[in-house]
This record gives sequence, C-alpha cells and structure tokens, in this order.
Amino acid sequence: MTSSFGPMPCSWRTWGWGHVAGLDSANLKTLLGDVASGRLQLPDFQRDWKWDDDRIRAIIATVTLDYPLGVTMTLETGGASRFRTRPLTGAESVAERDPSLLLLDGQQRLTSLFQALHVADAPVRTVDTRGKSVRRWYYVDIAKATGSPSDRDEAIVSVPEDRILRRDFGRKVVHDLSDTPGECAAGLFPLRIVFDTQRVNAWRREYERADEAQNFDLWIKFEDQVLHPVRSFQVPMINLSSSTSMDAVCAVFERVNTGGVPLNVFELLTATYAGDREYTSRTGDYYDLPSVWRSIKEQVAERYPVLGRLEVDLDDGLTNSDFLQAVALVRTWNRKLLDATVGVSCKRRDLLELPLEDFQELAPHLRDAFEWVGEFLFTQCIVQAADLPYRTQVVPLAAVRAILGEELDNPGATQKITQWYWCGVLGEMYGGSTETRFTRDVEQLIAWVRDDGEVPDTIADSFFVPERLFSLKTRNSAAYKGIFALLIRQGAVDWHYTESPMAPGRLVEYGVDVHQIFPKNWVRRNLDERYPASSIINKTPLSLRAAQALSGAPAAYLEPLAAAADMRSEWFDDVISTHLIDAKALRANDYIAFFEARASALEDLVFQAMGKRTTVVRGTADEEGER
Repeated sequence: MTSSFGPMPCSWRTWGWGHVAGLDSANLKTLLGDVASGRLQLPDFQRDWKWDDDRIRAIIATVTLDYPLGVTMTLETGGASRFRTRPLTGAESVAERDPSLLLLDGQQRLTSLFQALHVADAPVRTVDTRGKSVRRWYYVDIAKATGSPSDRDEAIVSVPEDRILRRDFGRKVVHDLSDTPGECAAGLFPLRIVFDTQRVNAWRREYERADEAQNFDLWIKFEDQVLHPVRSFQVPMINLSSSTSMDAVCAVFERVNTGGVPLNVFELLTATYAGDREYTSRTGDYYDLPSVWRSIKEQVAERYPVLGRLEVDLDDGLTNSDFLQAVALVRTWNRKLLDATVGVSCKRRDLLELPLEDFQELAPHLRDAFEWVGEFLFTQCIVQAADLPYRTQVVPLAAVRAILGEELDNPGATQKITQWYWCGVLGEMYGGSTETRFTRDVEQLIAWVRDDGEVPDTIADSFFVPERLFSLKTRNSAAYKGIFALLIRQGAVDWHYTESPMAPGRLVEYGVDVHQIFPKNWVRRNLDERYPASSIINKTPLSLRAAQALSGAPAAYLEPLAAAADMRSEWFDDVISTHLIDAKALRANDYIAFFEARASALEDLVFQAMGKRTTVVRGTADEEGER
C-alpha cells in the first residue's frame, strides 16, 4: 500500500536487511530538532532539495491530518561517518557538527517540513509551478481546517516573503500578515511556530481577543484537529547500523529512494573519498573527486572529442562510471596477480570497495590509457562522440592498455586489437549486459596479445549476417556507425574535396556525414521496398558541400559534381568507386544493379575488418578465415 508521498510503513524485513536494520518511529518534533542540532545530516551523495510550493503545501496537509507520511531511512555513523556530510537545507549553521545519523531516504519530506514548521525566522526557499525561485511562509486557515478533512489542502496557505496576500495582479491587499494582529484578524495561523508552545499560547491569546465569542470555541477545535496531530505526528524510520556495508547502503538507497533518480556509484564514492579522514589529516583538505574527474575528462576530451563533447555535458561520451569501471578492472587484475582466487571484475561492489589510495595511484594511468584509446579510434576514422559505435567497448580497451602499456604498440598487437574491436562492433557484441564481457575481454585479450591464449570470445562468437545490411538504417545500430567509419578508413574520396581520400582530421571541418545516394522519394516512385532506400547500402559518407549537390537521381547530379571538381567523367568514376559503388550502375540510374553490387562490396568490407567470413546455415554461423 502506498500514499502519494511514498511507501506506507512496512516491516523492515521486506527490505531484506534484517541483520543490519530495525524499524522504529520517531516523533516529528524530535526529528526536526535533530536536523536543527546537526545530529541528523545528509551524506554528500544526496542531491539537492528540490520540492516545489505545491508539494510542500500537500505534505503539510498530510501531517495535519495525521496521514501516513512514508518510511524515512537513516544510517548510524558510529561517531565517525564514512562520508562527507552536510546539513539539510535551512540548517546550514550546524555544518561543523559531526552527525550521529545520516538521512538516506526522506530528504525531500524532512527538508520541506523542517523549513516550514521549525525554522521560525526565515521563509522556505522553494520554486513555483514555473520553476521560478520563490520564498514562502506557510499558514493554515483555522476556519477551513476545522471543517471537512477533504478541504485540508485548501486550508494550507502559501504566503509571499513579505507576508502580504494580494489579488488583482498584486494591486489589492487582501491580508497583511506581517504582525500577529494581522494574522489573527485573517484567521491564518503561522505554522513556523507550531512547535514553540510559548509563542503558540501568546498567539492564541491575541486570536481570542480579536473575537472571543467565536474564536474561543474555534481554537479548541483547531487545537484538537490540527495542532495536536502535528505535535504528536510519528515518522516511521528504518535505522541502518553503522556496520552496514557500502554495497548494502547503495542497494538500500536505490530500493527506497522515492525521488525517482537512482544513486550513482560515483556520487557515493565522492562522499566516501571526501570523508577520508587520513587524506584530510595529511593534506588539510578533502578529496574532491568531481574536480579530479573533470580534470581527467577535460584533458582526454579536448584532444579526442570522440570521447565526449565538453560543451554538451561533462558526462557526454565517456562517463565517470566508465572511468571507475576501467580503474576497477585494472585494480582487480593487479590483485589477481598476487592472489589467484581474486577475479577480475568491475561490478558495483568492486567500485564501492575501491580505496582512495588505489584510485589515486591508478587514475593517471587510466587517463593516459583513454587518451591512447582516443588515438586508436582516430586511426579507425571514428572522431566524434556521435559516431562512436559502442561507448562501453572502450572500457576494457583502456584497461588492457593500462595493463599492457607499450606492449600494444607493436604491429602484431595492433592488428589483434583492431580485429577484436571490429568484431565487437560489427558483431554487435556490446549491445547487452557488459560487465561479464568486460572481464572476459580483459583477461582473454591480454593472453592473446601475449600469445598465451586462444582467440577472445568476442572474436570467436561474433558473426555478421549479410542480410543485416538491409536493416541497418540509423545510428541506433553500432554496425551502422562501424560501416560508416570503415568506408572512410578504406580510402573513400569525397565528391567535392577530391584531391585525396578523406582523412580523419578533416571529417569535422568538412562536415562529413552519411547521405543518401539514390533519393528515397525516387526509389519509392520507381521501385518496391525489396531494396530499402534507407539502408546503409544506399548511403555513403560525404562532405556537406558534396551532399548539397545531390539533387535528384544520380544521373542528374554526377556530371555537375565532376564539372565542379574539374574532372573528366571517367576520372570521377574512379572517385565514385572509392565508396565501393558501381559507377556504371549509378550513371544508368540502375538502382537494383547498384544495390546488389554495393551490398556485396560492403559484405566483403565487413568480413575483412572482422578478419573472418561468416555464413549462416540453418540458423548457425559457420566461419572461415583468420583466427
């Protein structure tokens, strides 16, 4: 059973953490007092508070009705938090105190209630329905609150920072709540004093003096129906022991976090490293993992945009999780050399158990390894993040480079790495779960490069069905992007810049992209869909200048292209052929002949890159060629 504010109270055993957790209830006033004192704080991996005005009003209504709020989860620190911590919004003055409890789930609810019900001297910092930052005080309309419970939402009133309610677009003042007499006259009780008995009693006396005949009885009902439920409100809590493992903390957070944003391992490590007391005592500062990651990513992506566009986002392309996985692969490889029982791995547990000291040692090596990966991709004519077939495939490749170093620089090793890479791309081997493949590829690639093992599974198990060319139509497919790069790598010459084959260093400058050879409308008018016009077979990499000349069927645009390049037709045919296109069929507008010849040529291109030819017989892949 759930409410609109999160899961209903349930037995902690349903979470599966019976050995480390217990279910209890805490009085709301006591809990908010813990926030104010700094006893209860946030681990730094928690995201910022973000609830809007409407949700704050709704949760206040829930508390005043004594409706279930949802389970809050905390973690005992044992007197020394493993994470860097910070107070909840509104309690910044206690930032220097070491907390006893860390709030894992319930931040949005408790922060909203803390600011609205406990902080008496400052309005709540929130946003309106348009996302605009606003400051609000919260009141309850005594008359409406003592009516039907179904009207309670309307009884909770959000008031601007100056405590003046207006209408007619701000021209007319309805209520001036800037002092107690004004509040009492309006019948609006300030919720910011609800837990301060002395101030409540003073406010009550003023309220009753305003109209004793009516307000005395109304206050009695208000105290019983609103104030008492708020003061006695119980918040169900799951309290995790300080002995709870990092992996368990991460798993529990993901299960109970009702904010809809899963916890990122990077964020958890950020808080863990920032809370490393040994590092802090040695340096006088905390370890700032996000800044370290930014420096690494900027250095890598500045030279090799294929690994990310910094102008888009820091985690465009290569992500912090990718980097951590590569570090974990190298760390577990090194540990395996010392202890054969240790497995090479990069699962979440391995990342969470990554010591700061090991990260500091390995991070520079992995940074250099990813730069090497960027250079490798450049030689394969993959230069932009949008053209990278699989981002995940660079993780084991960087790990292998970090382990083998210059051993990969000899021609034999380069050939093996290249074959492995293209088998992964064209066989579409990295389209599913990758953690197990990461591990196998690291171990098998290293052994194969050192002539101490069989061909890696990514090569042995990969195959390409020729009919797949018909269905490769968009960049959503790794093989589609791969064939685009292979056409450039094998020497395609642009149809405008005809001086030499397209070079990876000029692809961005020339605006090279995939373009239709026969227009889709022309194919649709003249042929059926047995030869799909949107297939990669009917596309080729061309510069923007060349693509702008592709108007109508090929017979109409080839001669103007040749003339613009100041080339005889037969010479321009040689340019066309560098795209593995039958120029004669193209000039004759013979789409079927063109399509069949190009499909055969692309098939050969794929199998050459994979280092083996596969054919499908009765649902199985037979192979011949290089191993």
